Amino acid sequence: MSESEKERILGNNDMDEGGNVGDGGGNEDGNEIVQLQSGSLMEGCSSSSVAHGDEPSCSWAVPGTESDEIDRGVHFKRPKVRSLALEWDIPFVSVPAQEEFNLFGLIDEEYTEMINSAGQYVPPVSDGEESEHPADFTSWGVNGDEHVSPDMDFMENGMDLTDDLLHMINLCKAAKVCRQWRAASTHEDFWRFLNFEDRNISPQQFEDMCSRYPNATQVNIKGSPAIHTLAMQALSLRNLEILTLGKGQLGDTFFLALPDCTMLRTLIVTDAVLGNGIQEIPIYHDRLRHLQVVKCRMVRISVRCPELQTLSLKRSSMAHAGLNCPLLRDLDIASCHKLLDAAVRSAATSCPLLESLDMSNCSCVSDETLREIALICGNLHILNASYCPNISLESVRLPMLTVLKLHSCEGITSASMAAVSHSYMLEVLELDNCSLLTAVFLDLPHLRNIRLVHCRKFADLSLRSNVLSSVRISNCPSLQRINITSKSLEQLILQKQESLTVLELQCECLQEVDLTDCESLTNSVFKVFSDGGGCPMLKSLILDNCESLTAVGFNSNSLTSLSLAGCRAITSLDLTCPYLEQVSLDGCDHLENASFCPVGLQSLNLGICPKLNTLDIDAPSMVLLELKGCGVLSQAVINCPLLKSLDASFCSQLKDDFLSITTASCPLIESLILMSCPSIGSDGLVSLRWLPHLTSLDLSYTFLLDLQPVFDSCLQLKVLKLQACKYLTDSSLEPLYKDGALPTLLELDLSYGTLCQAAIDELLACCTHLTHLSLNGCVNMHDMNWSLTIDRSTSPPQDDLLVVEQPDRQLQNLNCVGCPNIKKVFIPSMACFSQLSSLNLSLSANLKEVDVACSSLCFLNLSNCCSLESLKLECPKLTSLFLQSCNIREEAVESAISRCIMLETLDVRFCPKQLLLIGKFEAGVPKTDKPLFAEAVESAISRCIMLETLDVRFCPKISPLSMGKLRRACPSLKRIFSSLVPT
Repeated sequence: MSESEKERILGNNDMDEGGNVGDGGGNEDGNEIVQLQSGSLMEGCSSSSVAHGDEPSCSWAVPGTESDEIDRGVHFKRPKVRSLALEWDIPFVSVPAQEEFNLFGLIDEEYTEMINSAGQYVPPVSDGEESEHPADFTSWGVNGDEHVSPDMDFMENGMDLTDDLLHMINLCKAAKVCRQWRAASTHEDFWRFLNFEDRNISPQQFEDMCSRYPNATQVNIKGSPAIHTLAMQALSLRNLEILTLGKGQLGDTFFLALPDCTMLRTLIVTDAVLGNGIQEIPIYHDRLRHLQVVKCRMVRISVRCPELQTLSLKRSSMAHAGLNCPLLRDLDIASCHKLLDAAVRSAATSCPLLESLDMSNCSCVSDETLREIALICGNLHILNASYCPNISLESVRLPMLTVLKLHSCEGITSASMAAVSHSYMLEVLELDNCSLLTAVFLDLPHLRNIRLVHCRKFADLSLRSNVLSSVRISNCPSLQRINITSKSLEQLILQKQESLTVLELQCECLQEVDLTDCESLTNSVFKVFSDGGGCPMLKSLILDNCESLTAVGFNSNSLTSLSLAGCRAITSLDLTCPYLEQVSLDGCDHLENASFCPVGLQSLNLGICPKLNTLDIDAPSMVLLELKGCGVLSQAVINCPLLKSLDASFCSQLKDDFLSITTASCPLIESLILMSCPSIGSDGLVSLRWLPHLTSLDLSYTFLLDLQPVFDSCLQLKVLKLQACKYLTDSSLEPLYKDGALPTLLELDLSYGTLCQAAIDELLACCTHLTHLSLNGCVNMHDMNWSLTIDRSTSPPQDDLLVVEQPDRQLQNLNCVGCPNIKKVFIPSMACFSQLSSLNLSLSANLKEVDVACSSLCFLNLSNCCSLESLKLECPKLTSLFLQSCNIREEAVESAISRCIMLETLDVRFCPKQLLLIGKFEAGVPKTDKPLFAEAVESAISRCIMLETLDVRFCPKISPLSMGKLRRACPSLKRIFSSLVPT
């Protein structure tokens, strides 16, 4: 490394001989910084002086030239900044295990370059260069637009970037900014936690760190090599309070030297081999409070710590543990498989103040040990004896217990509950996988939480506790009876209890109940949830797939949601729930009688109940009702004053009286669908006068003979659908085009009707306000010749043919799909269909000629018009043209689309005479008797300046070579669909 590079990195020009920075330096090693990982957060500091607002030990330093020096008088006294150091408990460095350690988290080459001649470590400079004016931070401000501006000086605001403020910034990144920040970041208050977990740090490096930061209070060297040597060096730190070790071997000398580290409060040893031989491991310390020796291998251990409060020996392999810890309150010996019953008893009873004991997976523990612990440890509150097969709690009394966990205890039976009942302070009880437990009867005033999971013989549960708030019961296939009394329980989930037949609840705060897949529940369960049944605040009830329910009948003034999905056996439903807002009846396909009086529903779908026969609804808030598919519904009383939409499609048994009653009680209906209701006649339609807001009426597939009641009553009607009303006569629609009936009508559907051609022509000529007209499948529909001329008899004698001036028409969509007798369609510009945007003539097999001149037409469908021969289009806005399965020749198409300058989609699939390569290249010269496909299409699309999509799929004679030619002919093409060339 050259001298200039060293000066640039180390900043020698701004350092005195002592290695201090700028004017006043900082600490003694102000030019040094140790960085464990780039971008790590600064945590774990504990600077008392900074935290209490005193002047910090590290003073302000401004390196630079004399012209850049700022006179620091009384106006620039540093503001006190309260440090967050004491409030941070998270380790300041989190280093990944797989990286090789160096003090800057850099690769070895960079690390080597950053060692100065004295062997000290310095940080890298941002982007490899120092700031040109490292002291210029004081002359920068923030303007109103939040952009940094050199015009605002911090001096005007009396603010400065102090070392106190720097102490709150990310150390590793801050050290790269400038020399001043580098010096400030080395303050020892930042280096109280030295975290080298899973780092490959050598003893020499660690010794340097300990000597550099002797006031460190926390060290983590778990997973580092030579753990014993590092641990011995860590003990030399005079202020060490927390030491974390592991993944190695600790020799006897470490435990002998442990008492000399007088400030140590917490020792954590994980996954280590303790000691050099078979002798006992002594852990003696007068001030140690927290000790964890987890997953360690040893023969014996002796702990003598008079101030120790928590001790964990979890998953360690010792056969004996001698404890002399009179103040111990928390003991964890879980999964210590080699500890015998006597050893567990000796360890626990030597701690009379014990409050929490975890001896789960200690298979040798017996009831005798528990009885002795109960006698000596009178303050025991928490006991975890899970996976202890020899425990039955016989004659065990633990009156102060608040938490008891007995998972997978094979000796726990119903008799054991007598011992549990004496723990009158018990709050949490867990009995998962107790395979011999058959019944639980407990009356505990403080019980809050109980778990019973996978108890295969458990059949009866009775709980009484006013504070009970959580009951977890699942996978108990033999459970038959539940009786719960509580004033705090809000949610009860009992899913998949197939044998449950009796449910008794006295839970005044219960709001949610889920009984999904409780197949044995009977109709009596509804008494529990009705008013007076013990659940006055119930809001949600789920009874999905409860297949034994046959009759639902209950009243509740609190229920808002009810789900009966999959209850296939229900035939009767009677709900009196004025606040019910949601109900699910999916799969209730045997429901015959339903009453909702009253309910708070806003929408209801009963179309999934095909056997529904009688219906009574009183719903003041309902706006949507669907009865579509209730084919046997014959009696229905609907009282829904706010109802706006009623769909009674395919309700073939509903008669005129239903319509009369419904329209009288639901005056706000806007949409009424009576499709396939053949029993509705003229008498019922008269009642539509009670619906002043009716805008949409569907009478399709009915047997109506007269529409006069509709014309007289529905003055605001906008949509009228009369599909397949085959009994309407040719004069049925005369009021529309002669008398001006239904002046607001916009959409009319006469598909599959029997109206004659004259009636249709009159309708098209006179009803100029229509926007949507459907004439699909009309057999009496013949040529559509809208030249709109009048004959000689009605014209002045001097005129041979007079063109009648027509008003502008509002028709936008015209559908004539499948009209077999249409042969010609002629819509000239003089017909004044200026708003027509969509014309569908598909499946008109006899259609031969189409001549359309519509300035707004965008969509034209002539698919499957197999007789089409002539196509003339003057539609400048046409974007989509469909000619699938048409025999029209390519010349006709070319001529037709030549004036459609905005055509985007042309679909000519399955057209044998369209887009085929007729000529063949022979000796490089094509035939000239007929035009080639490429030339024809090129000519056709050359005028379509906005054409984007060309579909030539299923045209087997299209040459792949023609694709490029077509693209050149029409530059706007974006997509070409071809069966031969995916483009």
